[in-house]
Amino acid sequence: MPESVINGYKMHYIDRGKGTAIVFIHPPVLTSKNFKYQIQQLSTYFRTIAFDIRGHGRSQPSEDGVTYPLIVEDIKKLMDELKIEKACLCGYSTGGSIVLEFMLTYPERALGGVIIGGMSEVSDRKLRNRIFLASLISRVGAVGALALTISWRQARTKLPLMRQLYNDAKKGNSRNAKQYYQYSLSYNCTAQLRQIRHPVLLVYGEKDKQFYRYAQLLHQQLPNNELVFIQKMRHQIPTKAARTLNRLIRQFLGRCG
Repeated sequence: MPESVINGYKMHYIDRGKGTAIVFIHPPVLTSKNFKYQIQQLSTYFRTIAFDIRGHGRSQPSEDGVTYPLIVEDIKKLMDELKIEKACLCGYSTGGSIVLEFMLTYPERALGGVIIGGMSEVSDRKLRNRIFLASLISRVGAVGALALTISWRQARTKLPLMRQLYNDAKKGNSRNAKQYYQYSLSYNCTAQLRQIRHPVLLVYGEKDKQFYRYAQLLHQQLPNNELVFIQKMRHQIPTKAARTLNRLIRQFLGRCG
């Protein structure tokens, strides 16, 4: 896994394949490992990049508070370092919010976006409570416990993958994970969605009922989007519905090109 100094911190990232670039963005505590199957299967057709956000996995902890705008600047700098003029941004869960923030901030550097179980705001009480609880657990330094729980949910039927996810996730910095969680509670770009003219693929699990409201909100507000629900799936799409997701991404990028 290569390493580069990006905006003052050491970032670990994966860069595999050639062609149209896809940059994958993970949610709090998880790492680039969560996109293992996307990197494996899509790097045959595209240039696939995944990175560990500041203070996550094998990336260096951040002295600056972790916010979506800061992560966007890190992505842009990484693209500059790798000489990528434009990329498709692909974000999972809160990583989807960063996709939206990137397209709003640097529209000229984005080919389009793929949002997997993502949102433009966190407005329902149940999800806000879940994120708030996770931020509290992070604050007391229990990232290892969070890492185990989250890794189990992502890959409980695939124990080797679960161990890989956990071993990377438990290395995260508690303060930075807490900051990432907390920023998601205040972030809201819903009023700006109509400014995003890029093509956007929205992918959600049919059984992920809590996220229906966010899927419909993005579908109604984004000018150029396609909404797909994966049957019999909950939230953990990159690891549990990898083949279907990867096929959808390939088709989407084929249309974008």
